[in-house]
Amino acid sequence: MELLKNKVLQEGIVLGEQVLKVDSFLNHQVDPVLMMEIGKEFAARFAGERITKVLTIESSGIAPAVMTALQLGVPLIFARKRKSLTLRDDLLTEKVYSFTKQEESEVSVSKKFLSPGDRVLLIDDFLANGEAAFGLARISEKAGATVAGIGIVIEKAFQPGGRKLLDAGYRVESLAPIASLADGRVTFADKPEPQTNPV
Repeated sequence: MELLKNKVLQEGIVLGEQVLKVDSFLNHQVDPVLMMEIGKEFAARFAGERITKVLTIESSGIAPAVMTALQLGVPLIFARKRKSLTLRDDLLTEKVYSFTKQEESEVSVSKKFLSPGDRVLLIDDFLANGEAAFGLARISEKAGATVAGIGIVIEKAFQPGGRKLLDAGYRVESLAPIASLADGRVTFADKPEPQTNPV
């Protein structure tokens, strides 16, 4: 997705060979026009999958996920990192480790929002080691739902997450796969589309 790649090149800040800061348009300040285009792109890529729900983790995945859900005409669910007084019973819960934050979180979704027969599209802002995506997939599958695909805004393709998800049999679509952050520069990967694991 050229619009996204150009935004990454113009506004992304490389903080080392493992970390890319995109807080000016994705995970602190949000560019709503870009998010709408991201939503359209994911909706087009997964158009034939009969998606019934979009699922993400709060908070950085919410903007691209809500635009995707809007384009698909389906509800968005976001896994909560903190339990509230109103979210206590009948929860589907998993532990996920964040590479960027270097911490483990417990994420939860109310059982009433995911059902057997749902076809779920997982959306996240970044993919590094795949922990968040695997956690969301486990939550979906505990509910009896099918993971129809995984949409990633920015994939650090030099880390193992994408390959691990493909090896597990998931369809993964990354809009801006990055091959390297070496020497303070973003180098995009040339990946064929779509990313599916031949079974």
